[in-house]
Amino acid sequence: MSPVLAGVLQLLALMGALALAHVPVGTYMARVYSSKRHLRVEKWIYRGIGADPDTEMTWPAYLRGVLAFSAVGVLFLYLLQRAQGVLPGSLGFGPVGPAQSFNTAVSFVTNTNWQSYYGEQTMGHVVQTAGLAVQNFVSAAVGMAVAVALVRGFARSRTGGLGNFWSDLVRGTLRILLPAATIAALVLAARGVIQNFSGIHEVGRFAGGTQEWNGGAVASQEAIKVLGTNGGGYFNANSAHPFENPTPFTNLFQIFLILVIPFSLTRTFGVMAGSLRQGYAVLATMVTIWLGFVSLMMWTEFAHHGPAPQAAGGAMEGKELRFGIGGSSIFAVSTTLTSTGAVDSFHSSFTGLGGGITLLGMMLGEIAPGGVGSGLYGMLVMAVIAVFIAGLMVGRTPEYLGKKIGAREMKLAACYLLITPALVLVLTAASVALPTPPHSMLNSGAHGFSEVLYAFTSASNNNGSAFAGLNANTDWYNTMTGLAMLLGRFLPMVFVLALAGSLAGQRPVPVTAGTLRTDKPLFSGLLVGAVLIVTGLTYFPALALGPLAEGLA
Repeated sequence: MSPVLAGVLQLLALMGALALAHVPVGTYMARVYSSKRHLRVEKWIYRGIGADPDTEMTWPAYLRGVLAFSAVGVLFLYLLQRAQGVLPGSLGFGPVGPAQSFNTAVSFVTNTNWQSYYGEQTMGHVVQTAGLAVQNFVSAAVGMAVAVALVRGFARSRTGGLGNFWSDLVRGTLRILLPAATIAALVLAARGVIQNFSGIHEVGRFAGGTQEWNGGAVASQEAIKVLGTNGGGYFNANSAHPFENPTPFTNLFQIFLILVIPFSLTRTFGVMAGSLRQGYAVLATMVTIWLGFVSLMMWTEFAHHGPAPQAAGGAMEGKELRFGIGGSSIFAVSTTLTSTGAVDSFHSSFTGLGGGITLLGMMLGEIAPGGVGSGLYGMLVMAVIAVFIAGLMVGRTPEYLGKKIGAREMKLAACYLLITPALVLVLTAASVALPTPPHSMLNSGAHGFSEVLYAFTSASNNNGSAFAGLNANTDWYNTMTGLAMLLGRFLPMVFVLALAGSLAGQRPVPVTAGTLRTDKPLFSGLLVGAVLIVTGLTYFPALALGPLAEGLA
């Protein structure tokens, strides 16, 4: 079988599996967040934290819950890393340094999972399982809760209530992520992913020394790593490591786990908003962008430019033979069009244009389908901008799902749209212009610039993947990427929840002959255009200096 045909068949199998899961998973999540019943274990948790799950929260109260919970998570994970030297199961590793502890704590709490360290040489079993794996669950649940709050803002009218953050958080964790991750972990363990708490083993002796590997609860952490669009690997090689991702089946299964909840949340949106066709319109937009990016990536990596790619049948540098170009291309696009950041190949080794595709996927805001929760609320904000553009064209007050999009709503949407590009471009410029940060660049010229641009694009968009070649374990990059992750995660949430509160307080507008139908293919096309033009062109000068210059050289 040719590599191209193998890649196409993998893509078709993945799309079929996602199509089968879309309706049951999306409908189930809508029922979870709409249910009035609390499970017994949930009641115990509410009593333990002193929360009333039936109290409706306004958007400022909902935001305070998000920020308070996340702040406690950062503090706990920071202290856990600093105390690692006295913890059981530390594998002999000492405490993690202050700058790296801060960076890692922020990284996992913000659902970024940026890693400037070697996991198998830095973190013991307790920090990996009680710290990092726990945040993989709850950070994903926070993103889903914010998305559901925005959906309620569209669905409700003349009310200030957006639901209860603590209830949404606990339900998302216990009823959705935990059971799904358990099943996924069993599948991964059955297909060869390791799951143990063994110590460090010597696996080989060489002239220069020895090679050692440690075990770990990898299957369980791998499952929630991809299901919750987290991305932090147990080992430095991430999903390219055979302990994490041993076979082509596990590779395709991990891609499925990355995409299943973000794509299915569009069904959840349609059910909760009372219009399945609105959900399908958003889904069509996401699928169009995702499929277009996958096609472009496969074309660039199979194009055979140069003698080495011609001899290998494609650009095989930096890719695992067991996955091939097709599997690596699908994984790379899926992980950068979501906030996952897991990698099964080195993006720095992709062709110049291929590396640019991974960058552009993050720059679009990771909304096709995006992260767990963050992809849906990001796309809905873009839908607000799209209907505003349509309203300007016809001279009519824009409306979306029966809500008027006025000056307040557009200001909030614009602030959401501008915050991430500002972080990326300002921090990249500072890292290139200052005298010390460029010393971390392995390469010079366009590729070296792409390394820095990729780092801050990944951090600010809460993706977490790295371009490789950049030494990010310095005080500058640990601090600056940490700030980028914090601001890139929580400032957009402020604007999303404020927008949800503004929409929920409105009186619904009746549909008339002049109302733009947002459940039609025409609107999906307009939304695709808005995403590519409004957000994509923001970064065009930076892309021209990096991957485009390299790809066209």
